[in-house]
Formats: sequence, structure tokens, C-alpha cells
Amino acid sequence: MIIDGHIHTPYCPHGSSDSFKAYIEQALKQGYQTMTFTEHAPLPPSFHDPVPDKDSGMKLSLMESYIKDIQQIKKEYQKEIDILLGLEVDYIEGYQQQTSLFLSEYGDVLDDSILSVHFLKGPSGRYHCIDFSESAFQKAVEDFGAIEKVYQSYFSTIEQSIQADLGPYKPARIGHMTLVRKFHHRFPSPSEWDKPVPELLKKIKQKSYQLDYNGAGYYKPACKESYPPHTIAAQAYRAGIPLVYGSDAHTSSAIGQGLDQIDQTLITG
Repeated sequence: MIIDGHIHTPYCPHGSSDSFKAYIEQALKQGYQTMTFTEHAPLPPSFHDPVPDKDSGMKLSLMESYIKDIQQIKKEYQKEIDILLGLEVDYIEGYQQQTSLFLSEYGDVLDDSILSVHFLKGPSGRYHCIDFSESAFQKAVEDFGAIEKVYQSYFSTIEQSIQADLGPYKPARIGHMTLVRKFHHRFPSPSEWDKPVPELLKKIKQKSYQLDYNGAGYYKPACKESYPPHTIAAQAYRAGIPLVYGSDAHTSSAIGQGLDQIDQTLITG
């Protein structure tokens, strides 16, 4: 049984214009039984998106249309595949209240969502999108003063996201928890980079959350591994944390990416 809990859509401002049907038809070809559309949620209104095109999240004005389109496509394909309406929500330090307000408005229509960390607040006060590009990652390293401090901040922010009170509609799956390693072949990870992981997994388990077992990293030239990598995924599995495969597809052709490379014996299905 193939469940894909992390799929983007034509509403992604930095993705593809491929239609919902294109994604679904590709999923059906690959034998999917369940798929969750998890578009990047609108960023908090007062947050300044640090990427050049300001396109990290969908526009708030499109939320109603996004919801309506997925509800319609769910009906069209209800006999063929279980389609879930979701979002990939950013946890951003300092913007918890705005995120909670957003979730309180739209959370009741969501079937399944992800909580991810893409942005880190640097010592300068600037926010960095750590997966945008190698040059953006380099700027984060320069701001923090050392790559070790980038990793410390990243895992600290992941911990904040786990513990944060975002209301009753807080997503219950932690997205790509090792995204900080997207460029690790270009910027080698510090020694013992994964030291915080056991405690993070313990907290995820305590909250009864799931973990996104994300195959997209295999297709990133400076990563070449899943988020999280196999060793951490295995730790999570042994701890009793449900792992949900995510293609993190931003095009219909990326449906199923990484599924053959991850350890499928670990995933929820």
C-alpha cells in the first residue's frame, strides 16, 4: 500500500503548473492508495520572506480556491484513490501566534498536514531560508559564524516546533527533520551533527507525532540521501514513531521520487 503524505500542487509559487489531475494520474500509475496534497501554507502576514522572489508560500488570497479545488478533485477520484487535503505549514521562530491564528481559521477543513522548518533566525536578526540555495546557506553560515551553529539553531528550532502550542489544528507530522543537510556534500556536516536526534525523537514520540520520511533529498545533487537518512529513520521506527513516506513532489513527474531508495519496511502503509 503506497501512501504519499507530502505532495505539492499548481498552487506552489516556486513549483510546477502541472494540474492536480496530472499529479493524481501519475500517482494512480504507480499504485498509490492515498495521497496528501500539502501545499506551502501562506507565510505569516508580517514575515519578510528572505528568498529573492518572495515565493516560499502560496498567497493567502488563494486559500479558498485551493481548498475548493481539492475538495472537488477528491469527489472526482473518490472511487480510485483517497485524496487528503493538507498544507505544509512553516514553523518560524517569533511567528507562532500568527501561525496559530491561521490554523484556527483553516484547520477544520484539513485532513492531514506537515509542520516544517525552512527558516532560521540568525544572530543578526535576519531570517535565512536554509534550503533555498548553496549561496543562501553560505550566508546563513556567515551570519551564525560557524556551520556548527547553523545545525544547533536548526535542531533547536525543530524542537521548538515540536513543543509549540499552535492550537488544536497543529500539524501532527514533522517535515523533513534533517533538511539542514540538503547541501552537506558542499558544506560538510559538523562532527556529531546528529547528537540532538535521540532527544528530538523522544519528544516526537511523547507528542504522538508522525515523521515525514522524505525521498526528495536523493535527487538533490549535494544531498543524495533521504530526510531523515536511513539510520535516523530506523531509530524513529524502533521508537514507535510512524514514518510516512513523502515524495515532496513539486512536479507530477516527481511523484514517487525516492520511494525505491528509502527503507519501505519502516513506513506506515
